[in-house]
Amino acid sequence: MGKQLNVALIGNPNTGKTSVFNALTGLNQKVGNYPGVTVDKKQGVCKLSRGVKANILDLPGTYSLNASSLDENVVIELLLNKNDKDYPDVALIISDVETLKRNLLLFTQIKDLKIPTILVINMSDLMRRKGIALDIELLEEKLHTKIALVSTRKNNGMEGLKQLIENYKTISIEPCLDTTIIDEDYFKSLQKAFPNQDIYKLWLVITQDANFGKISRQELDISRFKTKSNQELKHLQQKEAIKRYQFINGVLNKAQTIDRSKATGLRSKLDRLLIHKVWGYVIFFLILLGIFQAVYDWATLPMDIIDSSFASLAEWVKVSFPGGGKVTDLIAEGIISGIGGVVIFIPQIAFLFLFISILEESGYMSRVVFLMDRVMRRFGLSGKSVVPLISGTACAIPAVMATRNIENWKERLITILVVPFTTCAARLPVYLIIIALVIPDNSVMGLSYQALTLMGLYLIGFGMAIFSAYILDRILKTKHKTFFVVEMPNYKLPLIKNVLITVIEKTKTFVLEAGKIILAISIVLWVMASYGPGDKFNNAESYVNKNSTFQSNYELNDQIAAFKLEHSYIGIVGKTIEPLIRPLGYDWKVGIGLVASFAAREVFVGTLATIYSVGSASEDEETIKTRMENETYEDGTKVFTLASGISLLLFYAFAMQCMSTLAIVRRETKSWKWPILQLTGMTAIAYICALIAFQTLK
Repeated sequence: MGKQLNVALIGNPNTGKTSVFNALTGLNQKVGNYPGVTVDKKQGVCKLSRGVKANILDLPGTYSLNASSLDENVVIELLLNKNDKDYPDVALIISDVETLKRNLLLFTQIKDLKIPTILVINMSDLMRRKGIALDIELLEEKLHTKIALVSTRKNNGMEGLKQLIENYKTISIEPCLDTTIIDEDYFKSLQKAFPNQDIYKLWLVITQDANFGKISRQELDISRFKTKSNQELKHLQQKEAIKRYQFINGVLNKAQTIDRSKATGLRSKLDRLLIHKVWGYVIFFLILLGIFQAVYDWATLPMDIIDSSFASLAEWVKVSFPGGGKVTDLIAEGIISGIGGVVIFIPQIAFLFLFISILEESGYMSRVVFLMDRVMRRFGLSGKSVVPLISGTACAIPAVMATRNIENWKERLITILVVPFTTCAARLPVYLIIIALVIPDNSVMGLSYQALTLMGLYLIGFGMAIFSAYILDRILKTKHKTFFVVEMPNYKLPLIKNVLITVIEKTKTFVLEAGKIILAISIVLWVMASYGPGDKFNNAESYVNKNSTFQSNYELNDQIAAFKLEHSYIGIVGKTIEPLIRPLGYDWKVGIGLVASFAAREVFVGTLATIYSVGSASEDEETIKTRMENETYEDGTKVFTLASGISLLLFYAFAMQCMSTLAIVRRETKSWKWPILQLTGMTAIAYICALIAFQTLK
């Protein structure tokens, strides 16, 4: 087995760090959390020469080693702890050609930690167009490092970067400048108190306590060294930053030239339009409308193929497996139908992630965040709340984690509590199947009713989040307001490789995570639906034969299967809760789906797929949608009508049906009080809205 290096990717937000990470690792990636911290941890493997592998760790974006948020603190915690298994052998500081000066502040700080550090200047293909020239040899000499000029768009310079990583031991660890001159007496006394420790590491630990409260550490205890107040320490930090920028300016004055006449005004023209106080919202609305229309139009054919393929596969298993029996039924009705209930939505979910990824890659999403800040402020939310609310369209769990950027506790708490109202990918399968059942497949002015309904649900969810935040702000009486600062990256054409990797990784994660839960629940539901207590389940044939007459054996078998399902264990559960949900327009089968989906919302579709498969003895290769369309009450009226469908859509738009999100909220708030309040409050809102909708529309 070859040697493995630890490589940390560090840099400011929007410098192309993700592009470099994708270029080095491709699809050899995995996403987890840092130990004890719910902040995304992206890792990947890069193969170098002679059997050497590099473990690439993509750290959260940070502007300096003076952390102001928990995700920035993750970077410092790692760099201060040599005992951490991810402690880097070499650090890559990712900059782009236009923000080199700002990124060099972070570079010089990490150099002071005596970690071999490579400066990676990305987007080098733009240098000529932007009128930028760099003297690389002089930069390397002054910064005591090696520099990789790369363009992830043109795939230039990546092989040279890999060679630098492999030869990291040849890179100087000499600091760029002596920052102890900001207060020589203080640093001498610090070194005297800790003679065996690195002086800059000590300084970082002390200032982290001043900026952030106590941080965890393995090696250093500086509690006995308190010779300056927090205010004095922060003043010294400011002096340090000034000293570093003086050094950086001196280097760049000699090694960088910029011809301002070559800069274009296209970005400012686009910004004036896209973040305009009127046209900005109109354009964003039209973009959303186009996305939802495309999600429906492009995904219809592959979804129909997947749906009919799983129906055919289930029927083939029933016919082809020797002897039939319970095992065959479990595979056909439990496993295949349950998995089919998830797989059918891969096309639409993939298309949704595709469009979101393109908006992020192009630089437009940062404009959306800035635009929506104007709305957020009026409703008691921090401008930084926009990021979690936007990211909640993928999943509420990372969205709750993203609130760690909000410094004010009450604003952060309000954001955590309202984020689950934002329509996440897990709701999408439920929306899509119900919309397909109850909304006509017609259009107005070329816009599908179904696409408009889906967009309406996204807007309703976002609107409820804003309204709830306004109410909570009045209850919690938030006084302190934080300032919102967001960097506007340059517009750029999305990199196809980055977009594809994002779509594949996110879709794969969704399907695998949802698939595990749905497969397990499908098997449990099938068992509960295939067995039952008492005489009515065991002798269903005699009960059905005594009370009814049938024109064919298929009709008789279908009725027997339906009677057995009604008197199975799962049927008893459904019948027990039916009086509670009947005013909302749901029967006992839908009730089972509601209960099961509290594990995860997307389980609803898999649950109904399993239940309707168990309840059908027909030999036709019916799809899930067809079975649900044909479902009726005893009086012959359809279960899924416009009234019950809208009621169900509203219930799922507002209900808190995700145990994983509740667990993360508990972890972030360090109390069960808030997740319980969140669960009961959102469920009550969902029930009332669904009740009003059904009773009005029926």
